[in-house]
Amino acid sequence: MHEIEPYFNWRHLYTAEDDEYSPFYGREYSEFEFTNTVYNYYIHPQWDEFGSKTLYMKVLFADYDLNYAIIEMIGEWNDAVENDIMHLKRSIIDLMVAKGISKFILITENVLNFHSSDDEYYAEWYDDIKDEGGWIASVNMPDQTQYDFERSHIDRYIKLFSFPNWRTYQPQDFFQMVDNKMLRIG
Repeated sequence: MHEIEPYFNWRHLYTAEDDEYSPFYGREYSEFEFTNTVYNYYIHPQWDEFGSKTLYMKVLFADYDLNYAIIEMIGEWNDAVENDIMHLKRSIIDLMVAKGISKFILITENVLNFHSSDDEYYAEWYDDIKDEGGWIASVNMPDQTQYDFERSHIDRYIKLFSFPNWRTYQPQDFFQMVDNKMLRIG
């Protein structure tokens, strides 16, 4: 797992550590010091921790004019034991919503498992953004993880899509494709 890096081909356009509105503003990274783990496997030091012991993230892009963020995730999404959604909501999402972000694309192809609890934080997140025309989309979630999301009815709040070639697009174009899909299911 230590070889799986957050997507880096948009770094010339955006870096969360240089964005004064980002929850990760000012953060410094090591390329050589591996400290965070998932399932006792070290993960690449470019992944950001936000309070979860099993789930990590990277804000790949944020546009405050169009009010969207693209966030890549890795690990185990465990609401049952670790209450990951609470950490994500309170440590990251609330701050981003306060800065005007209302549309969230979650790249979840490296989210290996999902363990549910209740859906209160998901409902709160959705309620926070729906009046602004906001939405939450998950892209490329593995089948088993997607099955658990759907079984827990989290897909009422986070819509699940497949975009296998998302890396071939610029962030604005990728956002537009997801936004168009969200408008169609609206």
